[in-house]
Amino acid sequence: MSQHSSGPVLAPGLAQGDDGNARCFWGAGDPDYMDYHDHEWGVPTDNDLTLFEKICLEGFQSGLSWLTILRKRENFREAFEGFDFERVAEFTDADVERLLGNPGIVRHRGKIRSTINNAGRARELAAETGSLAGYFWSWEPSPQSRPPCLDRATLLSLTKTPESTAMSRDLKRRGWTFVGPTTAYAFMQAMGLVNDHIQGCFARSRVERLRATFKRP
Repeated sequence: MSQHSSGPVLAPGLAQGDDGNARCFWGAGDPDYMDYHDHEWGVPTDNDLTLFEKICLEGFQSGLSWLTILRKRENFREAFEGFDFERVAEFTDADVERLLGNPGIVRHRGKIRSTINNAGRARELAAETGSLAGYFWSWEPSPQSRPPCLDRATLLSLTKTPESTAMSRDLKRRGWTFVGPTTAYAFMQAMGLVNDHIQGCFARSRVERLRATFKRP
């Protein structure tokens, strides 16, 4: 990422935006990425539909960039009934064909069928545990397991963790698909189960405050 030559020297992994804020390297430059980085990524979430949406979109991202998914997100929401898993679970083969004809989403038969399957599994899980939020937050890593200093190199090494591997294994046991350990960890990062904003990123302290006051379900 380019940096203003007259500005302060930033630590590796940080980039300075036109607004003067130092951000994680991936969150600077593209306006869509910047908005997502600044306002969504890492914010703790307990809304079941938001959680279901994110784990499904992480599955759709497999093999693609997150920016591709982000720019199609509103189309995905419309196509999948706002990711209301009670409704998506009732989708039929005719819905699969309808979605395969929708140019606004990623038209991948396996990923579409996976989302419908996972909606049924989400319905079962919510009935069993009370909420998806309660289930997902039960996998939150302990503070002691987190890196003492999160720099670029550390972040790039965190493609999966023991917790994301265990969550992935449990979801697969329950019949979920497209929920590998890397997908599970990206989900944890986005939904605030961890704070993976790099040290020195202006959003890190905000997310940390939100996590400190967040009432775990």
